Amino acid sequence: MADYTIVFDGGSKGNPGLGYGSYRITRARDGKARIRRLEYPGQSTTNNEAEYMTLIRALEELVNGIRKAGHDPRAFSVEIQGDSQLVIRQVQGQWKVSEPRLRPLCQQAQQLLREFSRAELNWHRRARSVEVLGH
Repeated sequence: MADYTIVFDGGSKGNPGLGYGSYRITRARDGKARIRRLEYPGQSTTNNEAEYMTLIRALEELVNGIRKAGHDPRAFSVEIQGDSQLVIRQVQGQWKVSEPRLRPLCQQAQQLLREFSRAELNWHRRARSVEVLGH
């Protein structure tokens, strides 16, 4: 079991359009969880970009929170769960990132995951995202 679990989801109203996302970070030790809702105003965002940006924001919050508490993220493991096979498989390196706009986002997510001792990425069905995040 991982020390932290992140469930994330993103999308856009229109594709591209107004981007949005949500994520939940859960700490395994005590089950403490927090959910964040995000909007990406002022830009034309695709569904895939919103998925990536939401994952990145969740990872940044977790890394920064661990550091703020005086710990090294490398002392912890993280499990990522999401319903975007594209994002999960690209970040794992199983699928090529052919869309130029997604390459830097994928690289940023991979870099953040390297901050942890272990990172596991798991795809789940859309219904699970709705159950956890409400959309």
